[in-house]
Amino acid sequence: MDVLEQGIGRIFTDPDPDKAREFFRQKSRKMENKLTTVTDAVQKFIHDGDYLAIGGFGANRIPTAVCHELVRQGIKKLAFCGHTSTHDFQILSSGKCFDRCDIAYIIGLEARGLSKVARNYMESGDVEVSEWTNYSLSARLKAAVMGVSFVPIRNIMGTDTFKYSGAKMIECPFTGKKFVAMPALYPDVSVIHVHEADVYGNCRIRGITISDLDLARASKRLIITAERLVKTEFFRNEPTYTSIPFYLVDAVCEVPYGSYPGNMYGEYYSDEGHLREWLKAEQDPDEFKKFLEKNIFNCKDHFDYIQMNGGLEKMRQLRQKELMVLNNKA
Repeated sequence: MDVLEQGIGRIFTDPDPDKAREFFRQKSRKMENKLTTVTDAVQKFIHDGDYLAIGGFGANRIPTAVCHELVRQGIKKLAFCGHTSTHDFQILSSGKCFDRCDIAYIIGLEARGLSKVARNYMESGDVEVSEWTNYSLSARLKAAVMGVSFVPIRNIMGTDTFKYSGAKMIECPFTGKKFVAMPALYPDVSVIHVHEADVYGNCRIRGITISDLDLARASKRLIITAERLVKTEFFRNEPTYTSIPFYLVDAVCEVPYGSYPGNMYGEYYSDEGHLREWLKAEQDPDEFKKFLEKNIFNCKDHFDYIQMNGGLEKMRQLRQKELMVLNNKA
């Protein structure tokens, strides 16, 4: 198979499926209690230099508690999968947790505006980047799940995104047509926030999943944060609703309102006022340092953070807003 062109970006993970299979062969598949705290899960499963991926989409269903804990514990030199990463990227940029990034959508908090801190960090020269698109990163995860080193797609041909990616343009051995080979992506560790989980790691996600089901299967280690714990019978009674099965999961953390200030489908709306506070605080370095001290370093965990920003009364208001939005769509 001929390589016609290739991008100049670096591939931050090894796409070899046989090497990944060697790791997965040693991974425990036991149905055992994996319940732990966010603090302990980060200490045990996320290490300096790892390749990290985060589930959710935009500000929807992001594992905020783990992002804060990464900053709190001072984790550094991560590689990061910027797959429509908004507030989570803003948090990790605040702690300079990563120095390599596969980028598709970053820095912007969608209609809310751009994160000054994230933009300054990406323009500092301290972060090595490879460019992709959202679909490109989804295809790379799909290749990993399929157990192949790449998948051919027609995305990004003829663009500067291809030029700065780690992809290769190839000639199809059957038709002679041009395709782009997207290398498999096996994250060292991923974190996904879900609606329900049992202590073994069976999970249910309601609403959009984007690539999270592939992400769970492609990841070498997987931390789950859940809005609530449920009995295993919940999954046994309706097995078709199991989004992520237990044998993929390494840690389960119960974190009610764990996506806050992001939104959680059917649970609570995003706290737009608090997200604006983040963006405003970023305009002044001294003020932002105080902001981080208050909201991350002086908070023991996500529950402290919520208490600092309105507590259960705020969450009640956000839950009502989410239900109003859903009812208006019905």
